[in-house]
Amino acid sequence: MPLSRIQPDRYRALLDEKVSRVCKLLHPFLPPQPQIVESAALGFRQRAEFRMWHDGDALDYVMYRPGEPKHPIAIEDFPIASDAIRTLMPTLKAQLRESVPLREKLFQVEFLGSLTGEILVSLIYHRALDDNWEQAARHLAHHLNKGSDTLSIIGRSRGQKLIIGRDFVQERLPIHDREYRYRQYEQAFSQPNGQVNIRMVEWACERARALQGDLLELYCGNGNFTLPLSRHFQQVIATEVSKTSIRAARANVEENHIRNVQMLRMSAEEVSEALRGVRTFRRLAALPQRLDRYNLNTLFLDPPRAGLDEKTTDMAKNFSSILYVSCNPDTLAKNLYTLHKTHTIEHFALFDQFPYTDHMECGVLLQQRQH
Repeated sequence: MPLSRIQPDRYRALLDEKVSRVCKLLHPFLPPQPQIVESAALGFRQRAEFRMWHDGDALDYVMYRPGEPKHPIAIEDFPIASDAIRTLMPTLKAQLRESVPLREKLFQVEFLGSLTGEILVSLIYHRALDDNWEQAARHLAHHLNKGSDTLSIIGRSRGQKLIIGRDFVQERLPIHDREYRYRQYEQAFSQPNGQVNIRMVEWACERARALQGDLLELYCGNGNFTLPLSRHFQQVIATEVSKTSIRAARANVEENHIRNVQMLRMSAEEVSEALRGVRTFRRLAALPQRLDRYNLNTLFLDPPRAGLDEKTTDMAKNFSSILYVSCNPDTLAKNLYTLHKTHTIEHFALFDQFPYTDHMECGVLLQQRQH
């Protein structure tokens, strides 16, 4: 995101432009008026990453304009990052600059924060990491923590991952009358805008209250939606293809003492094949009962930007209710072209996860047409 686009005084106008574009895009599918969830204008991002620029003894965070890889722009402040990340950035840079083992061939710095204030800093290098690096990193973590344990450091190089502390942050999300605890791992997907994420999960739960039976969730990630949604269904089968995400999801189910959720490491295509009886999978043996004995009336989808493939879209048409959260309105529109033939949009929401960009998160509840 170009820093020139961060204009807090124009936030509402920029949001209105995005809302207008998405509403026009989805108009052919006759959605109701959208519920619009705004973001804070500043301090909303729990993730940030910067290349590091070395010039003699100087060291700077930098970003690049698209198509201009040889012209770095020094970043002195990043106002859309959370307060915890913004406060840490100059202190960390000063400490890195003064430490030869930590500065040498440092290529990139990544920050992963949480609403709890925990931060994970990943330092990425173009060299092997040795004992001198680990000793310096431990000293840095001790200095930055100041007696707490809220900050961890990971050093990465080709074939190496050294962890000082732990490789995740602990997140807490208050959803209606309950708080959920999540592990969010380095290099696994998590929602970058924590406060808007809470509103998205609450919206999905409010829509789920009127639904019945069992839930199938594809692309469950770390269980961001899975855990709160489980209160509204008898049984939940949640699937995810990423090893790191499914490890986090299983840990989060246990951490929150949830007993009606089964996590499976399967792709959307594999789930589609299993439901159609095209293939059998040994992983399904982990379920407490056969797949065809579940009353899977509702499908929850939160796919990547590419949206649903053709086979998954065809599978979705068989569900009475579809809760679809999309980070890409264009691929949502493409999928709705098919789904609208069998379903109507009963609820519609827009979540401004990504202020000052063209991206908009959408939520729709689709109900099967009555013939």
